[in-house]
Amino acid sequence: MEDIVLGELGSRLFLSLPRSDQRRRGMHYLQALIAAEGRKSIRNIAAVLGGSATEQSLHHFVASSTWGWKPVRRALAEHVVRVAPPQAWVARSMVIPKAGENSVGVERQFLPYTGQVLNAQYAVGVWAASEAGSFPVNWRLHLSDAWLEDGARRTQASIPDAVASESPADCVHEAYLGMMRSWGLPDCPVVLDGHGADATDAAATVRAYHGAGVRVLARVPGGTRLDVTDPLLRGRTGASTAHQIMATARDLRRPVAWRAHGPGRPLRRSLVAAVRTAIPGAVRPPRRHSGELVLLGVGEQGRAWPAELWLTNMTDVPPGELHRLTRLVDRVDHDFRETAERVGIRDYTGRSFAGWHRHVTLASAAHTVVALSRAGDEVRSAC
Repeated sequence: MEDIVLGELGSRLFLSLPRSDQRRRGMHYLQALIAAEGRKSIRNIAAVLGGSATEQSLHHFVASSTWGWKPVRRALAEHVVRVAPPQAWVARSMVIPKAGENSVGVERQFLPYTGQVLNAQYAVGVWAASEAGSFPVNWRLHLSDAWLEDGARRTQASIPDAVASESPADCVHEAYLGMMRSWGLPDCPVVLDGHGADATDAAATVRAYHGAGVRVLARVPGGTRLDVTDPLLRGRTGASTAHQIMATARDLRRPVAWRAHGPGRPLRRSLVAAVRTAIPGAVRPPRRHSGELVLLGVGEQGRAWPAELWLTNMTDVPPGELHRLTRLVDRVDHDFRETAERVGIRDYTGRSFAGWHRHVTLASAAHTVVALSRAGDEVRSAC
């Protein structure tokens, strides 16, 4: 099954590469990412394909060749949308720990959601996700001012002049918008995992997507301040934190059934409550409800409430369906661990900006081959 999926995807993936030798090396690199054992270094990839003579050509192909990764990513996204239509686009953070200082974007940084200071690269991936599976289709590497304002480092890593400073939240936004501007992809909701967001960023991020007409569902910290507009909580007025609002909405909780991701996909049950809110200080459009958002609380019976808080502009979607969309983050996390990691999504050891992007693009394609092949095998086994 894997050979069939690889052939079908490969025939479309590399059409934008101008030379036959580039297309051939692209297929070789893709095959080796799937077949190589352990870390997917250039050396290990080359060993699968024939040794040191191949190592140099593969390094050049990824680090300093002329082919563009964006058309390849677009071809990958178009293929995924065709064969595995997504329910949502999930933006997921990716941290890549590094021992040295020369890889593009690497630096010591504090990651709020881990509570750790790591020497690492920080990137954002956009995944086409459904309950059946998820596939990474676009990536954005976050570069700090320390990197962008250092002329020697920019030159060493061949960072294009057009790459400018941006916040982590902007990095997420551009990772999504970068593919939606011209790729012709379906207008699915965007689900944000909330990693790296603080209470200030969270509300501003949702407001930005809402202002752009994008349906968004974002995990937010408990300290996010919101105005309550829901008539069911008429007694609470003014701005409160998301955690306080949801604690007050405890009696609104309702059970929702959903299937976990992983072996056997067991049936799970959560408690979910939804409250209509608005961002404090936001200008309210005259049309009724057009400025409202829904705060979604998620938890489990017998445990502290709420366990998770989500904010969305999809006010017409039932809470149970919103909750199932939030679980697509779990789907992506599962597939990242089980598939993307195994094909080397974090294993690029080179220094160049373009090399990093080419590697994660090809690793995303390798992930897609493995995931689609596994799904096809499961279907055939069930027949």
